[in-house]
Amino acid sequence: MAAPLTLDDHPARDLAIAWADHLRRDRRRSDHTVRAYLATAHRLIAFLGRHRGALVDGGMLAGLDRGDIRAFLAERRGEGLVNISTARELSAVRSFLGHVAEQQGAAGPVKIKGPRIKKGMPRPVAPDDISAIAEDAAESASEPWIAARDTAVLLLLYGAGLRIGEAMALTGDVLPLGDTLSVTGKRNKTRLVPMLPPVRAAIEDYVALSPYGAARGEILFRGARGGPLAPDMIRRAVRAARVRLGLGDRTTPHALRHSFATHLLGRGADLRSLQELLGHASLSSTQVYTGVDAAHLMDVYRNAHPRA
Repeated sequence: MAAPLTLDDHPARDLAIAWADHLRRDRRRSDHTVRAYLATAHRLIAFLGRHRGALVDGGMLAGLDRGDIRAFLAERRGEGLVNISTARELSAVRSFLGHVAEQQGAAGPVKIKGPRIKKGMPRPVAPDDISAIAEDAAESASEPWIAARDTAVLLLLYGAGLRIGEAMALTGDVLPLGDTLSVTGKRNKTRLVPMLPPVRAAIEDYVALSPYGAARGEILFRGARGGPLAPDMIRRAVRAARVRLGLGDRTTPHALRHSFATHLLGRGADLRSLQELLGHASLSSTQVYTGVDAAHLMDVYRNAHPRA
C-alpha cells in the first residue's frame, strides 16, 4: 500500500507559500493574517489530496468546483468551526484560489455562499471581528496604499472612537502623531483622544505609502484619484467585508465607534471620561450611544463619580 500523501508531496504547497509572500510583500498584510491564511491554504491542499486521491497542483486548484469547496468546509465544520470562523476560512480560500487562478491564466474561483449568521439583538462588534473586517477590507483593496488607508480609518473608528466624518476631516496638521490626537467634532468642539500604538502605526503606514503625501492644511485621507476620501467608500468596504465574513448588517463603520464605547464601559471606564472621549454634549447621549440599559449606566456612574 502506498504511503499517504503529505503536504510536502503536493506542488501546490509552493503556490501557497508564494501567495503568502505576496500577501506580506505586496498586500502588506499583517504577520498574523498571513499565518492564518497560509494555514488555511495548507489545510485545503491536504484535504484535496485526500479527497481527490492525487497530487494537488495549480491546475487542480484552478479547476475546483463548488462540491470540492463545500466538502472542505464541511470537514472543517465537523472539526468544530462555528459560522463566523467558517466564513473567515472561506474568505481565505477565495483569496488563495483567486491568486492561483490569476497565476494560471484561468477564470476566478467558483462563487459559493458563506454560512448564514443568525441575526440577534444589536450588539457591539467583537474585537476579533473588527480585526477580520479591517484585514478583509484591506485584502480586497485595489492598491497597497488603499489597503493601508482603509485599515487606518477603520482602526481610528474603533481604536479612538471617531465618527467617520471626523476621520475624513483630519488633515496633515495631525502629523507627526503623538500619544493623543486632537479631533474636531460636532459644533466645532475639539477633544483629545488616545492614539494607541497600533492605530498610530496604521496611520504612519498609510502616510508612507500614499502617493499624494500629507501636507499641512491638506486632507489626510485621500480617494483613489487624490480627492478627499468619501465616507461612502469606507461604508462600502465594510459592507463588502461583512458579507464575505457572514457578519450581520448592523456591522457598520458607526458600529465600530459604538464598540469602542461599549468595550470601554464594560472594562470600567467612568461615564464622564467616556463622554469626553466620544465628544458627547450630554450624559444622556452617551447612554443612548453605548446601547447599555440606563440602570446599569447609573450604577457605574454612582460607583465612579465622587459626587454621585
